[in-house]
Amino acid sequence: MDLTEFDFEIRTRMVFGLDAIDRLGELAKGLGVRQALVVSDPGIVAAGHVQRGLDALQAAGIESTLFDGARENPTTREVAAGVEVARSCQPDLLVGLGGGSSMDCAKGINFLYTNGGQMQDYWGVGKATKEMLPMIAVPTTAGTGSEMQSFALISDPQTHVKMACGDSRASCRVAILDPRLTLTQPPQVTALTGVDALSHALETFVTLRRTAISATFSRQAFEWLASCLPKVIQDPADLQSRGGMQLGAALAGLAIENSMLGASHALANPLTARYGIAHGQAVGVMLPQVIRYNGQVVERLYGQLWTRIGGGNRSERTSGAAEALADWVEQMVDGAGLKTRLEALGVAREALPELAELAAKQWTGQFNPRPVDTGSLLELYQQVF
Repeated sequence: MDLTEFDFEIRTRMVFGLDAIDRLGELAKGLGVRQALVVSDPGIVAAGHVQRGLDALQAAGIESTLFDGARENPTTREVAAGVEVARSCQPDLLVGLGGGSSMDCAKGINFLYTNGGQMQDYWGVGKATKEMLPMIAVPTTAGTGSEMQSFALISDPQTHVKMACGDSRASCRVAILDPRLTLTQPPQVTALTGVDALSHALETFVTLRRTAISATFSRQAFEWLASCLPKVIQDPADLQSRGGMQLGAALAGLAIENSMLGASHALANPLTARYGIAHGQAVGVMLPQVIRYNGQVVERLYGQLWTRIGGGNRSERTSGAAEALADWVEQMVDGAGLKTRLEALGVAREALPELAELAAKQWTGQFNPRPVDTGSLLELYQQVF
């Protein structure tokens, strides 16, 4: 039994089911609101999901305004544009409808609309001084788990640094998980977001901040994601597996909220910032080697996950589990149609030292179970090149 202290509270109501988006108006009305700002992106609008959400709000007598300016890896620019829309319509509810970028953008708007200042002021934890608007998240992907987190990841367009701005006030009041909404994802998006969710389950299970409660979420998330990701890759119309992916991503998000992440994300962020590599791909290419690296100190923990998906026996909990799990993840990434080497992603070998310096500045690295620094991060990049 892990006796590490924790203070745990689920701040977000989870509403799961096919066509659950149709309850958006009902759930919003239950919060006693009258005016909603819906934050999304053009792709989700084109898929028809946004109109369905707007219709549900209207049927409940809630007026709504759409801001569809969210973009992948939202920056302070998109947040600022959304704040201007908020000031014009004066909402008392925010709805993040889309992928993690839409939800993060909505949270960023919430910070600035209610507390003022700029996103840099909230980089860190607990820096809001005023209450924030209630927010409902409606994820259309199964990946980030942002719907269950109090953090907004917003990039600085000048430095390309991803700022993690967290505050309990930013937690969503409701998360609507509707597996049917994920059917419109292109296959590559399904793969990218699925690998990202899988990485969250694997990293949170071994971080220095892990607790008994976070490990419970990580473990269950891993089982669902490991089982369902290959199925949705093979059969995108498999709704049962889509549901498992959404629940797995949400539980992995809860795990992040309580245990943070590790070196895979520290290594991935510079790849996205410098080369525009999609986050799920960047994490996927680095994760197997990080598992091998961490295996020297958390082999037993990796063994617990490895045996839960039928990979080996009890003896592998202390010997060979990390290598076996790393190989399995690499095969999963490759099977999802993603790259497994940096060279194949167009990364230049001579850029690796600079990338390692940037990776060493990422805050998630401090939670990795085995210490990392510029030198060890450079070696990890070189091993994956």
